Amino acid sequence: MNENKTSELGFRIKVFLVDDQFIVYETLRRMLIDDNDIELIYCQEPADAITKAIESKPTLILQDLVMPDIEGLTLVKFYRSTPELRDIPIIVLSSKEEATTKAEAFEYGANDYLVKLPDKIELIARIRYHSKAYINLLERNLAYESLEKSQNALASELSKAGDYVVSLLPSELKTNEVDTCWKFIPSAQLGGDAFGYHWIDEDNFAMYLLDVCGHGVGSALMSVSALNVLRTQTFNKMDYYQPASLMNSLNKTFQMSEHNGLYFTIWYGIYNKKTHNLKFAAGGHPPAFIIDRNSKVIKLKNENFIIGGIPDFPYSDNEIFLEPPFSIYIYSDGVYEIEKPDNNIWEMDEMIDFISANHTINNQDINQLFEYVKNLSGKNVLDDDFSMVKINIKE
Repeated sequence: MNENKTSELGFRIKVFLVDDQFIVYETLRRMLIDDNDIELIYCQEPADAITKAIESKPTLILQDLVMPDIEGLTLVKFYRSTPELRDIPIIVLSSKEEATTKAEAFEYGANDYLVKLPDKIELIARIRYHSKAYINLLERNLAYESLEKSQNALASELSKAGDYVVSLLPSELKTNEVDTCWKFIPSAQLGGDAFGYHWIDEDNFAMYLLDVCGHGVGSALMSVSALNVLRTQTFNKMDYYQPASLMNSLNKTFQMSEHNGLYFTIWYGIYNKKTHNLKFAAGGHPPAFIIDRNSKVIKLKNENFIIGGIPDFPYSDNEIFLEPPFSIYIYSDGVYEIEKPDNNIWEMDEMIDFISANHTINNQDINQLFEYVKNLSGKNVLDDDFSMVKINIKE
């Protein structure tokens, strides 16, 4: 007697017999009487076979070939064209050992062929073999469905998280003093880039962009944490007017040894509309650049280490006088570290030259840049986050 009555996921061996002779059913019932894990379901009317097979959900169909009204091979054909039954193994039962009939049965979709009535041991072995294969298929399909549901749920949560990150990014400004625009295209659902800008007071305008190493949930969480520190200005120990001082505070707050090995780069600047001075600092970040009123390009370089790397690194800042109007571009390295068709990397100076040649007062130059690097890479999704902020100081 077999004690394993069901599979791990609860599937039981069910044999669906279609034969107009009751004696065949009775003989098979007696053969299987000691195997409690095998359930035998009988259908004597061929016309009811499809409906009852769908209802009973067997793991194997035993189909007689010669029956009144409907031929067995016709039913085999119907089974294979019925979505609920097409994968169920079929053993054809025949009274003759004929090669042509066998070939025809296999052509129609049968899995096996037995001359009835077979030896009990052979029959049970074949029932178990074919049923086990089908149950494995069912379990695999369930696993795939479960995995797909899990992946869909995860994708939905990641999408919501991505939407949340985007919701923290600033609205575009259109005033007499400042005009802003930006483009943010993460390479994954959750990227490590974030940026912002705002008036600290009526005279001083802050602007910043940070890039956390890696992608995914961890990088996004750190990015959001750092962004909130900058945009809410709620940390009393941080001097938001002094870029170098702010960098030192950020470095102490976000040490990679305390943040799962994560670090970030950042560019931060403060423009004073009365003095026309721009004070800025970069922590391992590419230099922002300016296109001034005479279309001259000015790189805002500042050599400092990444945020989170060296606990007591002495950050410094620089200051420059700028006569409005001018445009400031702040960006991450994902806008220029693009692999070209010749396997060389498109470099930062090439990107700056592209922007300079296509400079406009609106954000068309950023859009043009994105389309260009996308075509250059030959990919719809870039390898790194594309983040660029443009700030037009008008007066």
